[in-house]
Amino acid sequence: MGHELNERKQKILNAVVNEYIYTAEPVGSRTISRRSGMNLSSATIRNEMADLEEMGFLEQPHTSAGRVPSHKGYRFYVDNLMEYQWLDKNEEEAIKRSLIKVNEVEKVVSEASKVLSQVARHTSLILGPQFRKSSFYQMRILPLSEKKGLVILITTSGFIKNKVIELPQSLSSAELQQVVQYLNHKLYGLTIDQVTESLIKELKRDLFRRMELLEQAFLLLEESLTEDESVRIFLGGTTNILNQPEFKDVDKVKKFLNLFEQEELLQHLLQAEGEDQQGIEVRIGKENKLEEVQECTLITSTFAVGNHNIGKIGVLGPTRMDYPRVVAIVKCLVDNLNQVLENQSS
Repeated sequence: MGHELNERKQKILNAVVNEYIYTAEPVGSRTISRRSGMNLSSATIRNEMADLEEMGFLEQPHTSAGRVPSHKGYRFYVDNLMEYQWLDKNEEEAIKRSLIKVNEVEKVVSEASKVLSQVARHTSLILGPQFRKSSFYQMRILPLSEKKGLVILITTSGFIKNKVIELPQSLSSAELQQVVQYLNHKLYGLTIDQVTESLIKELKRDLFRRMELLEQAFLLLEESLTEDESVRIFLGGTTNILNQPEFKDVDKVKKFLNLFEQEELLQHLLQAEGEDQQGIEVRIGKENKLEEVQECTLITSTFAVGNHNIGKIGVLGPTRMDYPRVVAIVKCLVDNLNQVLENQSS
């Protein structure tokens, strides 16, 4: 795609995007000739900008002489011109610190949405791990001492629940492993929703015939079944969008804030295409299927435990956002989130 714009046009487009991100004001050719360090006359730049507009990379808001990037212009910028940026050390530290102090997946994720919206100064959305929709992967029991063990339930999406239990004294560790193997064999691949009470009863009867019952391990299973589970979307900085000059229009704002109350729509928004894509995805304007956000950009990335993607984080803001900076923040947050979750699960 890079070849449809010659180098000069690319430089001018780059300069317009950067200027507009910075000022929120439509950009004129004079500004570009002053700012961009290109030794080109205002007239030449004006012609090039007119070409860029004709090709669909720039638009002219009706009330202004200057131009702004179109969605196509932003797309080209993100794919071909944007330079990768590093976060400053303080921001990186802030992100690290905020995540290290919490120790449950849920809390880590909710903390992440807060810090994300603070650092990015936009609205953050995080699709938290869903426990019940994921399939049972395995249960482990790790002896902590003579009397206590840690039961860990792992689902295929990497969601982990754990609980310290009293170990029945009469079970040797070999027998303990047998119980665990038996359960893993019976439950593998079922979603948590499918592990019904009657199934648990049947397993208990089955096991009871073999050896003393591991009551506590079942308690964990049973508890995880009764938890009320809705899609967990963590939002941070929902009102940040209101500080953007683009959203002075009350109707737009209403639509937008309405969206934040509809978890299913938000989930749909985060889970759209590129499901298994690793890395960072940037969806600009109309590339977002939801009408409410077609003047926005959504930058997302999945986070994982081990090789299992368990959730997705996103930053939603106007198309005029500081792309290099937000991408750097999302990347930094995901790296830290993966690290923290990995440490919790190992």
